[in-house]
Amino acid sequence: MPEVESTKARFFNKIAVVIVLLLTVVYLIPLYWIGSTAFKPRSAATTVPPTVFFKPELTPFIKLFTKRVQLRKVVSQEKYEAAAWYEKLVYDAGERIITNSPFLNRFWNSIIIAGISTILALTLGTFTAYGFSRFKLAGENDWLFFILSTRMLPPVVVAIPIFLMFRTIGLVDSHIGLILLYTALNLSFCVWLMKGFMDEIPVEYEEAALVDGYTRFEAFWKIVLPQSATGIAATAVFSFITAWNEYALALMMTNRKAQTAPPFIPSQLGSGMTDWTTIAAGTFIFLLPVAIFTFFLRKHLLRGVTFGAIRK
Repeated sequence: MPEVESTKARFFNKIAVVIVLLLTVVYLIPLYWIGSTAFKPRSAATTVPPTVFFKPELTPFIKLFTKRVQLRKVVSQEKYEAAAWYEKLVYDAGERIITNSPFLNRFWNSIIIAGISTILALTLGTFTAYGFSRFKLAGENDWLFFILSTRMLPPVVVAIPIFLMFRTIGLVDSHIGLILLYTALNLSFCVWLMKGFMDEIPVEYEEAALVDGYTRFEAFWKIVLPQSATGIAATAVFSFITAWNEYALALMMTNRKAQTAPPFIPSQLGSGMTDWTTIAAGTFIFLLPVAIFTFFLRKHLLRGVTFGAIRK
């Protein structure tokens, strides 16, 4: 009988592995498609059936970083030969470069706004979570529910009143305005997640530190904060991803000065129609910072998302 159960267990384990592999492939298909489309010729981007094998080219990335107009007449051979290699690629696509694209500025805006808002939300959320975790507050559950309720409505629902308020105080299309919005958007998530991590840290550590003469802040800084580093890393990853990918508020609250990459990338047009290869190139570059950030925090991430799942 044990052998039969063992054989069944191995069989079901193999089935589970196959299912996980299939789900992984399914989840990776969009990433593959975006990455491959970023290197396709424009004529191969929307073919039916899809073009799988093609000669990769860098023209979509050149178009992403430039503004172009349709080529009205054939370029002379002398001018074509004298052009830079990237200009030749644009000439071959039937367009000519007129100036640089604002994509780099929009990309830098995303880094500044997402980075600063993540730091602010994580800092405020960590201190708030510590207070809820270590002190008995009147109406604690009500306060926690109120904090959580700020995430119950989609951001687009409150976009219009926020826009009117921001226009009154002059924060529309400003870095500060979007940083404040993203900080508020992530704050409740940071408080709830960090409170779970704080609750898992034994309070006896702090009590021992206080007996040794530490102040409450010193005990928090030297004892609690290092112990919650894993949770901070996991919370930072999710907060950064939320701010980095946010589209609705960035579309409505910004225009040029503080516009981020998400509303800018879909606006890329070619000669009279949407250029999907350029959009794919922008999306491909847009994915890199999150992938790099997550990669550097990968050691903490798995432990962070499972922290607190098993209690004593």
